Amino acid sequence: MGGKQVGVLFVCTGNICRSPTAEAIFRKLVADAGMSETIVADSAGTHGYHIGEPPDPRAQALAAARGYDLSALRARRAERGDFERFDLVVAMDRGHFAILSRMAEAATAHKLKLMMSYARGSKEKDVPDPYYGGPQEFERVLDMLEDAARGLLDAIGRPAPG
Repeated sequence: MGGKQVGVLFVCTGNICRSPTAEAIFRKLVADAGMSETIVADSAGTHGYHIGEPPDPRAQALAAARGYDLSALRARRAERGDFERFDLVVAMDRGHFAILSRMAEAATAHKLKLMMSYARGSKEKDVPDPYYGGPQEFERVLDMLEDAARGLLDAIGRPAPG
């Protein structure tokens, strides 16, 4: 994608479970691929329930067990300007997609994608909200997000092996 930075914004409801987890997984994949200079990531929520709060402790603990650090992330609300600032706005489920599509201008609507559209190992359309579930729900979300994040990084494009 040329020499410019590619910005990716991950969005869920409150920005404390799914989207910060997706951001951390994607950032680690990007770093491991040596692409941190060219690809940047952020996350936000469709609702302002948790603005300024760190991610859910369960999301942090289970992600940390897989080598992802969510501790520095803080919840914020998605805004119309995000469609100008980011190249991709990636919704965790079809509900978020619908809210975000109403926020997007016609000229930026093409930037909106569903996270699971990048998944290879799953035909699911939505990343389920683990907030009211137990550890197994958070683990399932981690599995789904790892799969989709790998597909997303491939879609953005790795440099050809030299």
